[in-house]
Amino acid sequence: MALIRWEPMSRTMSSWEGFETLRRRLDRLFDDFTREGETAGPRWMPTIDVSEDKDKFIIHGEFPGMDKKDIHITLQENVLTISGEKKSQREEKDRSYHLSERAHGHFSRVFSLPSQVDPNNVKAEYKNGVLQVEIPKSPESKAKEIEIQPK
Repeated sequence: MALIRWEPMSRTMSSWEGFETLRRRLDRLFDDFTREGETAGPRWMPTIDVSEDKDKFIIHGEFPGMDKKDIHITLQENVLTISGEKKSQREEKDRSYHLSERAHGHFSRVFSLPSQVDPNNVKAEYKNGVLQVEIPKSPESKAKEIEIQPK
């Protein structure tokens, strides 16, 4: 029988946090299901933060120990995909492992973006294992202040 981490839902938690907790639980459930019978170590998935300001959407991701050539970013029809492979760094020569918790393997993170983004001006930077992708909002989608005219 597998042990499952209990994550209580707080009454002060926002509805978005509740959905994020549900998503993590479902991801863990499907990962455990697909991993049944595998002898390989745990599957690795980069941690991602998605935020927004008045001009753009910002995605931060942590990719420790990876080269930028191993990370691929595509944007097609308002779907942003970050994928790649974290290679195993274990040395097998003249060594017996008693514990190996460092995960590796292929990964893919997919994000549906609102239709009001400008796909031609997306910027990505990678430094010290941290990826930052900036997706600007289209000029039409930005809030405009309307001046009230006197009668």
